[in-house]
Amino acid sequence: MPTLILLRHGQSQWNLEDRFTGWVDVDLTAEGEAQARKGGELIKAAGVEFDRCYTSVLTRAIRTSWLALAAAGQAYVPEVKDWRLNERHYGGLTGLNKTETAAKHGDEQVRVWRRSYDTPPPPLAPGGEFDFASDRRYAGLALPDTESLKTTLARVQPYWDGTIAPDLKAGSALLVAAHGNSLRAIVKLLFGLSDAAIMEIEVPTGNPLLIELDAALKPLSARYLDESRAQPLPGL
Repeated sequence: MPTLILLRHGQSQWNLEDRFTGWVDVDLTAEGEAQARKGGELIKAAGVEFDRCYTSVLTRAIRTSWLALAAAGQAYVPEVKDWRLNERHYGGLTGLNKTETAAKHGDEQVRVWRRSYDTPPPPLAPGGEFDFASDRRYAGLALPDTESLKTTLARVQPYWDGTIAPDLKAGSALLVAAHGNSLRAIVKLLFGLSDAAIMEIEVPTGNPLLIELDAALKPLSARYLDESRAQPLPGL
């Protein structure tokens, strides 16, 4: 039976500072490290043994995978990193404080940028502090300058369909350690959620979401391993 655990990275420094992070490569806080370790301990207690781990190219997700796998006694598990599992690109909001941005643009406008399915923030101006064009992780790629959840899903889905899903269909048990919006994109694909329904789904930091799948990768069961911090899940 294919087994998948989705793990959102632990608290990052910019989560703590309430800033729009997106593709900026900030690290975990001490609390985020503890969340990742706790996730690994829960995975060990659940008896899940992985064949492979997939993660983004951002430090907070990579270190979450390392800490969780080590705590689960599985630091040796092969890991694959890909930019298509990165967090949503927040465009011109990148680096801004969320409260200050709401005070400037209004709560409703910021809510639309953050929570709508297909309305992206203003694009990131080229050549600024957070221009990723010169980052060698993205050499030769046509990079977005902003993303909605819809366009985030559009770059996650080919990687899911072409790499992760075939691995699961081969019977592998996989850990995907990534970000709130790239994981929500996967949840939308797996559960066949509508554009409206996915907006109600929030993946908590550092809490492993265990999903058992049938041979066609239809979810048979899904549960958060830390029930005290669980969020509502789509009905099965």
